Amino acid sequence: MEQGHIIKVAGPLVVARGLVESKMYDLVRVGEDGLMGEIIEMRGDRASIQVYEETDGLGPGDPVVATGAPLSVELGPGMLEAVYDGVQRPLDVLERQAGSFLSRGISAPGLDREKRWTFVPSVEPGTRVSGGDIIGVVQENVVVEHRILVPPALSGVIESITGGDFTVRDTVATLVDDEGGVHDLAMMQVWPVRVPRPYKKKVSADEPLTTGTRVIDTFFPIVKGGVACIPGPFGAGKTVTQHQIAKWSDAEVVVFIGCGERGNEMTDVLMEFPELVDPYSGEPLMKRTVLVANTSNMPVAAREASVYTGITMAEYFRDMGYNVVLQADSTSRWAEAMREISGRLEEMPGDEGFPAYLGTRLAAFYERAGKVECLGSVPAGASVARTGSISVIGSVSPPGGDLSEPVVQNTLRVVKVFWALQDQLAYQRHFPAIDWLTSYSLYVDKVTPHWAADVSKDFRARRDEAMSILQRENELAEIVRLVGLEALSPEEQILMETAKSIREDFLQQNAFRDDDQFSSLAEQDRLLSTILLFHAKALEAHAAGASLADIFAAPVRERIARAKYLAPDQMAEYDSIASDIETQLVGGARPEAAVASAGGER
Repeated sequence: MEQGHIIKVAGPLVVARGLVESKMYDLVRVGEDGLMGEIIEMRGDRASIQVYEETDGLGPGDPVVATGAPLSVELGPGMLEAVYDGVQRPLDVLERQAGSFLSRGISAPGLDREKRWTFVPSVEPGTRVSGGDIIGVVQENVVVEHRILVPPALSGVIESITGGDFTVRDTVATLVDDEGGVHDLAMMQVWPVRVPRPYKKKVSADEPLTTGTRVIDTFFPIVKGGVACIPGPFGAGKTVTQHQIAKWSDAEVVVFIGCGERGNEMTDVLMEFPELVDPYSGEPLMKRTVLVANTSNMPVAAREASVYTGITMAEYFRDMGYNVVLQADSTSRWAEAMREISGRLEEMPGDEGFPAYLGTRLAAFYERAGKVECLGSVPAGASVARTGSISVIGSVSPPGGDLSEPVVQNTLRVVKVFWALQDQLAYQRHFPAIDWLTSYSLYVDKVTPHWAADVSKDFRARRDEAMSILQRENELAEIVRLVGLEALSPEEQILMETAKSIREDFLQQNAFRDDDQFSSLAEQDRLLSTILLFHAKALEAHAAGASLADIFAAPVRERIARAKYLAPDQMAEYDSIASDIETQLVGGARPEAAVASAGGER
């Protein structure tokens, strides 16, 4: 292996000389401890290396050894339920080796080399296969079936294949390519993290990703294969919102990247996910989750590695035909790492000191999301190729909640959903603190046919009506602040009460209350239709002569407020509430009062 030596150390950046044959993004081992680093710039025989561990104690003359391979991850059975650091070292294995405080240079393979998995072949000897074809399955746990794929670049005929218990490195099949070469196939693949895994083609994503959060699913939906940004100031609830999506989204696999966030937030995930029950499988949520934990006290350069490690793992599960949700919390920390490394490289800075290529790097990351036709032949009995998707949701932590800063603006150029968190809503204890006036989703038209088929043909119309009520409330709010609510017309006062009900009874949701943290689309539709029914009947009752005081004091309003706590098997209760709305509002109106009022006006 080629060996060079250090000539300069500047924090996480090390400059070495003598690595003539190495290439950009090759992995190297730095110093006597063999610290992991990646070449990020080559100038002649000088290589600039970002080191993914603390560089204290390194100095000129220390050795740098090239591995001749790029930074890669191991893909195979054993990834689910695992907790990795940014370069795919399993933290539980490292703890057994070194205790609670990790020593520099320590390493461990990403996949357990000793554990045996039961491989069940799904093809016969003599079958012609190509890259991406499924040759067998491993039941990794009770939730996810791990599909063993032919590596993307290979194709040929299966010469032999054997079922049984194997480690990830054992040969389970042999493949003879078209040129007569023989390839041993194992259950594990190795893939460079900066190279997107190939697919046949991207397809239009139009199926909604159900998260159980009403303000997201109804007002600002994301599709399976979509990209979303959730910016907001400290304390506005970014992490809790992302945890909710990771917990309750109807994706088969979740990859959660803690990119430079505080350690207690990753601890919350580690403590909660094994105890929480997946509403779709009834098993612990951790069984469909991969965690990449790169916290704020870890070396800054490793934040970049953690982002690419996570997206590569997500692509692997996508290639199996699964819908994957990838959460990156937060991309601001990754951008800060880029800014530091760029400064050490003495590059020309862009806005606020960030590198000029910030937007390009963010776009390249989000570009790896999407719904695709996977590599491989069309399965027997199927009319279309296997499809999979990656939905990427990145949180951004702008200083002081300033949404005009470069990371937010560059992210907004590439994402299609913007969930804007407002500190004012958080201070009012309104959670999720997603501002319904500034947030948006460009997927609403795409998911409307699914809403009509799976929820209700009127769901989109109700959603639009509720949004118009909230927007009208915002227009009237200034008048109310200046001259009071009584200055509004009765119809406008009813609208203000309806908007309040939408905000408090529909948009507000308690992530820590068992009967409110998840709401299905059917439940969301019934709740919203009940609130809008009250609005329509209130207008009708007032026109029939009912006073505003009687309308607003109707006992059914308390039942509407409590309706969001109804269990899925209590949906009949909505019919009872609708009946009460009819009898208490319209039935309680006094026609003679309406006649008298009309006579007085004449």
